[in-house]
Amino acid sequence: MAELLKDMYNHESLYDIARIIQSVYDPFQIDDFLKSTMDESWEDLELKARVRKISSNLGKYLPADYEDALAILDKVVGRFDSGFFGILFPDFVEVYGRDEKNWRLSIAALERYTPYSSAEFAVRPFIIDHEERMMAQMYAWSKHENEHVRRLASEGCRPQLPWGQALAKFKKDPAPILPILEQLKADPSPYVRKSVANNLNDISKTHPQLIEKLAKDWYGKNEDTNWIVKHGCRTLLKKGNREVLAIFGYQNTDCIEVNDYMVNPKSLSIGEELSFSFHILSMEATKVRLEYAIDYVKANGKRNRKIFQISELSLSKNEKRFYNKKHSFADLTTRKHYPGIHTITLIVNGAERCAEDFQLTSI
Repeated sequence: MAELLKDMYNHESLYDIARIIQSVYDPFQIDDFLKSTMDESWEDLELKARVRKISSNLGKYLPADYEDALAILDKVVGRFDSGFFGILFPDFVEVYGRDEKNWRLSIAALERYTPYSSAEFAVRPFIIDHEERMMAQMYAWSKHENEHVRRLASEGCRPQLPWGQALAKFKKDPAPILPILEQLKADPSPYVRKSVANNLNDISKTHPQLIEKLAKDWYGKNEDTNWIVKHGCRTLLKKGNREVLAIFGYQNTDCIEVNDYMVNPKSLSIGEELSFSFHILSMEATKVRLEYAIDYVKANGKRNRKIFQISELSLSKNEKRFYNKKHSFADLTTRKHYPGIHTITLIVNGAERCAEDFQLTSI
């Protein structure tokens, strides 16, 4: 069985962390730190809770003066080669540095620490507590020379950052985010551009029309920006948004024929594969986006649709293509399957074309 990510934080790794800190701060009590961190609650803690337990206990054994504690962490942060260990440092800032008197020290520390492990989670309480002030800082970071700091400017203010504290105000009104994304829309770093795209995708889930307009304004002026727009519109594309599909040239569906759609077997067990095949014929030169949707049965008997991409291509007049695809129904850590009637649907340029039911049974 694969090791859980949270188990990277264990007695051995915590001892290494404590030993490194003690090497620059001799009073650090290694045994007491380990005992108070890995107490009776430790085994039940998930990843983020373990991170918080460690960073909170660091504060108990580092100097009480916040600036002095940061000076010690500054000496050791570069000695951690894994981002999962480096995340302790911005988390320490989140726990101990949110007082007004520590604002300047904390913002500078987050900027220093984010290249070692992103401070995207730690900045969010600062945004919630002092939105205008912190978003001005995020905008300043969007012009920073370091790509990690520029990425923090975007990633830290995503309305729906996975594993992160939701920014409810930005879900209602993402306007404060837009100047940052505008600044970064042609950033030279792929690392930054991916964050901008993910931010756009977050916004698209609550404000699709805003992203439709922004995509139209941005697309076609720069190759890097084009990639951001396409990736940032992925949820809207999966939903068959006609305005967004048209931006990328996927507006014509009438000229595309779908033939010989076949699904086999019509009954399979959890863990097995489903096969499906079809032909497409284009009666005109056009661009084609092919997807398929599966309506999964959930534990409560209701169904939930997931969409998977097959291909994006350009077809000449009278060009024909054949596809033979497989889809696995093996359980994953991210998806558990349940028996019942499922449906697989072929989607062409956002329009549903063919659908077949099939039975999924228990192993």
